[in-house]
Amino acid sequence: MHVALTGATGFLGLRLLRRLLDAHRSVTVLAHAGSGDALHRITRFFELTGAPEAFTAQLPGRLRVVETDLALPRLGLSGRMFQRLADGLDAIWHSAGSINLEGDLPELRRTNVEGTRHVLELAAAGRRAPVVHHVSTAFVAGARREGVAYEDELDDAHGFENAYERSKYEAELLVHAWSREHGRPVLVLRPSILVTDLPPHPELPAHPLLVVERILRDARRTAGPAAPGPHGPPRVRTLGHPHGRLNLLPVEHAAEVMMRLAGLPLSGGVDTYHVVHDRDVPVPMVVALLERLGRISIDLVAAKPDVPSALEALLEFYPGMTIYLAHRRRFDDTRVRSRLGSSAACDPVGLDDLWSGLAPRSGALPGVPDIPPAVLPSAPYA
Repeated sequence: MHVALTGATGFLGLRLLRRLLDAHRSVTVLAHAGSGDALHRITRFFELTGAPEAFTAQLPGRLRVVETDLALPRLGLSGRMFQRLADGLDAIWHSAGSINLEGDLPELRRTNVEGTRHVLELAAAGRRAPVVHHVSTAFVAGARREGVAYEDELDDAHGFENAYERSKYEAELLVHAWSREHGRPVLVLRPSILVTDLPPHPELPAHPLLVVERILRDARRTAGPAAPGPHGPPRVRTLGHPHGRLNLLPVEHAAEVMMRLAGLPLSGGVDTYHVVHDRDVPVPMVVALLERLGRISIDLVAAKPDVPSALEALLEFYPGMTIYLAHRRRFDDTRVRSRLGSSAACDPVGLDDLWSGLAPRSGALPGVPDIPPAVLPSAPYA
């Protein structure tokens, strides 16, 4: 079976690639043109994460790298090369996309919507009629903050928290329209927020919580010294609900579930699955993590402060970071559980797990400086 994967050097894509290589002799990697040596980056990921030496040594012979531009028709390839690529595929995994929660809609549409359109064009052009596996997000549910989001739902009745959510929603609309037009099956996989307990490394792709860490760090630096609160660190008021919850899922588990779902028979139309954790993380735990990351004290409030501090005003420029602290909705995954049973369940995600994916541990990975315990702020949920 000939398989192509977009986003193979990304946080989720690398994990999907490993499982695809477990199932297939070779994989075609559709890498972004000009982004660097994809084969080298993939090899370094596997080296750093403990893959057997024999496995990494075989990668040059098992991976075919094709440089593409998802934002362009025919993926930026010549007509002849595009057709040759299309005719050689039995399955396409589309995992590439921008997860920039602060991005503007035109920019995100170029990557997430037009990129999906051009991947679907590749699937339509192939003589083998390859099966499309489209990685979306559970957050196409939009700005609904309470209740239950179901796997079969796809509407914009509640609006969206940001342009990222809207762009992924529009991409799913394209997938449905394409499936109807061509009478072809598509598997849509909607993961929640993906995390890892693997310590950060400059050669590993960042994940969403590392982006949050950067925002907090930059905001603290820009705001300058902040007055300490009555009980220690600077106090920050942010919108949120004390009984809110977020769905955080280990990325390795997400990739495993996705591959197992891909092995099931398709209905012939669009089959959509919420790839989510069966237990949400309470917002107070997320707050504790943010406090530890930013060395701040967070108060959840129901309305924005009338007179924000300098630090609060800066963080207001990054609403994608904290807007989900007000969410109390649940993602229904009945279809996944009915197909995979108890094996779809995942170990609970705790504060220590989340912190491990943000703070390098002694000797955890080569080239990662240790953080002395003395500088780590305390957290009430540690």
